[in-house]
Amino acid sequence: TNKPKGVVSTHKTIKAQITTLIDAWEWSENDVIPLFLPLHHIHGIINILSCGLWAGATVHLFSKFDIPRITEQVTSGTYNVFMAVPTIYVKLIQYFDSTDPATVRAICDGFAEMRLNISGSAACPVKLFKQWQDLTGQVLLERYGMTEIGMGISNPYHGERRAGCVGQALPGVEVQLFDEYDSPITEEALAGEIRIKGENVFLEYWDNPKATSESFKDGWFCTGDVAVWEDGFYRIMGRSSVDIIKSGGYKLSALEIEGVLLTHDDIAEVAVIGVPDDTWGEAVTAFIGLKPGASLEYEDLKTWCEGRMSSYKIPKHIKLVDALPRNAMGKVTKPALKELV
Repeated sequence: TNKPKGVVSTHKTIKAQITTLIDAWEWSENDVIPLFLPLHHIHGIINILSCGLWAGATVHLFSKFDIPRITEQVTSGTYNVFMAVPTIYVKLIQYFDSTDPATVRAICDGFAEMRLNISGSAACPVKLFKQWQDLTGQVLLERYGMTEIGMGISNPYHGERRAGCVGQALPGVEVQLFDEYDSPITEEALAGEIRIKGENVFLEYWDNPKATSESFKDGWFCTGDVAVWEDGFYRIMGRSSVDIIKSGGYKLSALEIEGVLLTHDDIAEVAVIGVPDDTWGEAVTAFIGLKPGASLEYEDLKTWCEGRMSSYKIPKHIKLVDALPRNAMGKVTKPALKELV
C-alpha cells in the first residue's frame, strides 16, 4: 500500500464537518456516548469527540473496546448514542453467544432504548445489519466519509435506512459519480467514482503538491471509491484500487461478493480480492475465516454459490485463514492478503 499522506484541514473545513453532523444526526447536550475508537481516525476524533464537545454532550473515553465495562453501562441506560465499526457489532454478537440469555436480553434492551446506533469506517454487511436489528430493534445508520472530507453521505436520521447503502449527500455537500472518462453519470445503477465538493473538503496534502493535483479535477475531490445510485440511495461498490476486480471483462465488486459469502452458515468472516491471472486478468479469490468446528471445501462452496450470484462472480480460489489482517479500526487490510497468495 502507499505511504499515508498528511491531510491539511482548516478551521473552516473542520467546522463544516462537525456542524453538518450536529444537524444531520441531531446531536444535543443530552447525548451520552462511549468513545473507544482511535483518536487518530476521523471516526473517533470528528464524528464522536468533536461533535460531542460542540454539542455539549457527554463522551466517556475508553482505552479500548472493553465489552464487560461498556455493556454494563449500556444495560444501566447510561448511553443514548453508540457509534462503532462493523467489527465491534460482530464482537458484541459473538459475546452474546457465550453469555447467559438474561444478561443478553438486558444488554439488547439497553441498546433498544438508545436514540441512535451508527456503523461506519468499513462496509456493514447486510447480514450484520439485519442481525443487529433483530437483536436490538435498532436500524443501524450507515454513512460514508474519509479523512479528507469528514462525512459526505449518510442514511437519514428520520426516514428509511437501507441495508447495504450509505444514503444520500449530507446538507452542504455536493456528490457526483463520474465514469472513467471524467463524465458525470446521470443514469441509475451505473458504477462510477465518488467525487465531492463542499466546505467540508480538505485544503491539500501536506508537502505533496503532486498528490493534491492528482486528487482534484475541476474543483471536485476524487475519492477513489466507486458507488452506484439506486432508487435514491448510494451503494458503495468498494475502493477502486482493491475492491473493484477486473475479471473476464467484468468489473466486479468485492464487497458485493463478500456480502453473499457471509450468508453461508460456516463462514465467520471473508475478504475477496483479485489475484493476477493469465486467463481472467484477475481471478476472484476469497480469504475465509470459518466458524468454530466448521469445515469447507472449494467445490462445496462453488455449488452453494450457484444461484446466489452470477457465475463470473463465483470465487475461482479460496484460502482458509485463522483470522483476517485488520488495522486499528478493524478494517481488513487487503494489500496484506495479496502477500498470502
